[in-house]
Amino acid sequence: MTTSDSHATGSGAPADGTRHVGAAYGSDDVGGVPPNRSVRVDGLSSLVPTPERVQRRRLASVARELLTRMVASDADAGQLATAADRLEEVVDLIGELPTGLAYEGFSEAANAGPALRAMAEGYGKEGDPERFAFFDHSPLIGLSNPLSPPLVLEHDRGDRDVVHGTVNFGPAYEGPPGCVHGGFVAAVFDELLGATQSLSGIQGMTAHLDVDYRSPTPLGEDLSLLGWVERTEGRKIWASATMSVGDRLCAEARALFLALGPGAFDELLEARDADAVPGGDDS
Repeated sequence: MTTSDSHATGSGAPADGTRHVGAAYGSDDVGGVPPNRSVRVDGLSSLVPTPERVQRRRLASVARELLTRMVASDADAGQLATAADRLEEVVDLIGELPTGLAYEGFSEAANAGPALRAMAEGYGKEGDPERFAFFDHSPLIGLSNPLSPPLVLEHDRGDRDVVHGTVNFGPAYEGPPGCVHGGFVAAVFDELLGATQSLSGIQGMTAHLDVDYRSPTPLGEDLSLLGWVERTEGRKIWASATMSVGDRLCAEARALFLALGPGAFDELLEARDADAVPGGDDS
């Protein structure tokens, strides 16, 4: 999507790591509210390390390490067969354990406006960090999901108008030799910008994501991300971000988010739940 505003590039991001939203702050678009914080960040960091969560995260970490070692293995057929036999036993063991939905409630509720956020918070009592436990199952930031690199997000502690991110991709995410697959780069930007757009005070869901790949994104190195809100207009939020290794810009992204009403998100949730229940509505 093209807008009349010029997009920020890596060289356009402030050297001190901060960028003010501009029209979004104190404007009629957001009612003059100060920057908000994303429960995608705060909700995940506030989760209590219950015994179950500790072991679930441990299991995910082991599975993550398994993926790393599998893609780098040069074992012979017999060794691979033995490993596969052992893994099948583990799969059978886990298959006998209780199952359920990865999360109860709205994984994107914090991004769909105040009304829907209130509905999501209704799934847990005020002050109960478990109401946002579903973020721990995110394929990008969730420590309980083995697909997660994981990406670590935090608000700027000084100004709170930017979101910082750090991620280190292992060999399982390889695209070009020694480099991260571009699809995973885009996915990380979507997650980062999803948290960033909450700073506008008008939360939405991704409508458009544009990624420019500036230089190879290396595997096995700490990548730094920075996200900021560009502007808002009604139910639209534009946000931008960069990904760098050291002083080198690897990629930059721009995204448009649209605030959704509770009715639209209810339909997605109901469809998800129907598919998860045996004998659910196939219509």
